[in-house]
Amino acid sequence: MTASALPHDRARVAAATATIRQGSKSFAAAARLFDPAMRADAVLLYAWCRHCDDVVDGQDLGFAAAVASRLAPDERLAALRRETEAALAGTATDPVFAGVGAVMRRHAIPARYALDHLDGFAMDVAGQRYRTLDDTLAYCYGVAGVVGLMMAHVMGARQPSVLRRACDLGLAFQLTNIARDIVEDAENGRVYCPESWLDQEGVARDEVAQPAHRAAVARVAARLVAAAEPYYASATVGIRALPFRAAWAIATAHGVYRAIGTEVVRRGPQAWDRRVSTSTAAKLGHVAVGAFSAAVRTMPREEPARAGLWTVP
Repeated sequence: MTASALPHDRARVAAATATIRQGSKSFAAAARLFDPAMRADAVLLYAWCRHCDDVVDGQDLGFAAAVASRLAPDERLAALRRETEAALAGTATDPVFAGVGAVMRRHAIPARYALDHLDGFAMDVAGQRYRTLDDTLAYCYGVAGVVGLMMAHVMGARQPSVLRRACDLGLAFQLTNIARDIVEDAENGRVYCPESWLDQEGVARDEVAQPAHRAAVARVAARLVAAAEPYYASATVGIRALPFRAAWAIATAHGVYRAIGTEVVRRGPQAWDRRVSTSTAAKLGHVAVGAFSAAVRTMPREEPARAGLWTVP
C-alpha cells in the first residue's frame, strides 16, 4: 500500500493544510519542503494535534476568543479520548480523526503516542503546577515531544536513538514556546516555567503577567531558552538520519524556532510588547541554511551526547 495520503484523503489534506497555514506559519513554511506524500501525512497529523489543543482550550486555531461550550474542559478531553480511540480502531467518522487514524496505521505509529499527547492536555485540564525544570519537561513531552516521535515515524525513522533525538526537538520547540508566551499564558492562568525559578526572582505565580516584573520574567525566559539549547543540539543527530527532503524541512523548522528563542532573549523585558515571530525573509534564510544542513548531513562529525538530558520515564 502506498504511503501517500493523497489518493483517498484529498479533502482531508486540503482542510488540514488550511489549518496549518492559520495555526502555525512556522510549521507551514517547513512542511512545504516535504515530498507530497510525506507532507500530506504530516499535515493530517498536525491537524489532529491542533484540533485537540483547540478543543481543550475552547479556542479556534489557538488565537480566537473562547467559544461557547456546554462541556467542561474535562468533558471535552474525555470526548477527545473517545474519538481518538475510535480513530486508532479505524472507526472514526470525523475527518480530523479519520485522517490521523489513517496516518497512524499507515506508518505503524504506536497508539500510546496519541494517548500520551492527550495526557499532556490532561495536565492543562487538571491545572498541573510545575516546580522544577523536570516537571516542565514532562509537560513538554506530552504536548510536543511525543509529536516529534509521531512525526519521526511519518518520516520513516524507527531507530530508538533517532526517535530520542526527535523527541528532544519537540522538547526544545516547547521550551521556546513557553519562553515566548510566558506572559500571555500567565494572563490566561497558566504558568509552565518552573515555579522554583520564579521564587528565585521573587515573582509570585499569580504575578507573572504584571508589567512590574518584566525584567525578572525576562531572566526566567532566558533560562528557558538556555535550557532548550542542548535539546536543539541533540536533535541535529536525528535530522542526519532522515531522507533529504525530510531533513531539509526539519532543519528549517529547527532554525526558525531556535531563532524565536534567541529573539526573546535579545528583546529582554520588551519581549512581550509584541509577539515574537520570524519574518518571511528570515524564514527564507532558514530554508537556505536547512538545505545546506540536509546536504551535508551524512558527513562525519562529532555527535552531541544526551548525557544529562531529560528522558521519558
